[in-house]
Amino acid sequence: MDFFAINLFYQSEDARAVFKDGGATELTTALHEFSEWISQIEKLKSRIIWGNGATFDNVILRNAYQACSLEVPWVFYNDRDVRTIVDLGRTLRNFNLKKDMPFTGTVHNALDDAKHQAKYVSAIYQALKIEA
Repeated sequence: MDFFAINLFYQSEDARAVFKDGGATELTTALHEFSEWISQIEKLKSRIIWGNGATFDNVILRNAYQACSLEVPWVFYNDRDVRTIVDLGRTLRNFNLKKDMPFTGTVHNALDDAKHQAKYVSAIYQALKIEA
């Protein structure tokens, strides 16, 4: 079973609904749109990419750029790992915002998942920064 099929297996019907009736975006188009969005951070070396596993999401995204012969819009040393900061929150501050922060939207919908990740990573980061 390939990666795409595995993800569809775990997604709810609501999460899969985005792909019905032409709701999906071509990969090259999505990558161009992401590149345009991230280019708001003008300096390439200032762009930080967070993935739920720097060796998972970030690698998949980097490989997609390479497969489409597009320039990756961040430098490799700016990959960051969501799992690490969640672990730091649990270990150093005894909280798990990944599980405790209310989820808005549809679980396993990529955009809703990304928004949720951004919220809890930001909250954990701020708590570690303030209480350090």
